Amino acid sequence: MPTEQELVARAREGDERAFEQLVADNEKRVYNLCRRLAGNPEDGAELAQEAFLNAWRGLPRFQGESSFATWIYRLASNVCIDFLRKEKRRRSLSMTVSLDGEEGERQAELPDERDTPERHLERAELRRAVARGLDRLSPEHRQALVLRELQGFSYAEIGRALGLEEGTVKSRISRARLALRKEMISQGNFFDGTSSTK
Repeated sequence: MPTEQELVARAREGDERAFEQLVADNEKRVYNLCRRLAGNPEDGAELAQEAFLNAWRGLPRFQGESSFATWIYRLASNVCIDFLRKEKRRRSLSMTVSLDGEEGERQAELPDERDTPERHLERAELRRAVARGLDRLSPEHRQALVLRELQGFSYAEIGRALGLEEGTVKSRISRARLALRKEMISQGNFFDGTSSTK
């Protein structure tokens, strides 16, 4: 099995089969990223396809400073950001994000599938509330938060994928979490703990 570097070298020389293998190795993760950022499967599939097309066209300029996987993630993220900026009508995202910012807790605690119908309704409403909050984030903040919370990227990996300093990544994620928390509190879907009595 050829390495990623060997596949890239072949693809840069016009080997379509090598590029097809690079696509096959990365398409699921790229599609999942695009789907979550765009908010629906159809747009996600189109954006993922556009990202791979951009990669094929850009291969002659790809110098290999990062892995192909990191590079295609950056291309996909940029395609999605462009889409979100142009899109007038905001799409809903159905996702669970960490609201406390703790390193060890990637997702908010939600009821499991065995709960009552009432719990299912509460869970669905929480997801809708999170989606509404995410709609109010800038595309850049949403992008960083999705990469962190859904894709499980480290700050360093996000920095490489987006071409940002690690400090900038941390700042964006922190601001995104704060903005999302404020939105959830203002809508009555999240408690800040400051008004509770013990």
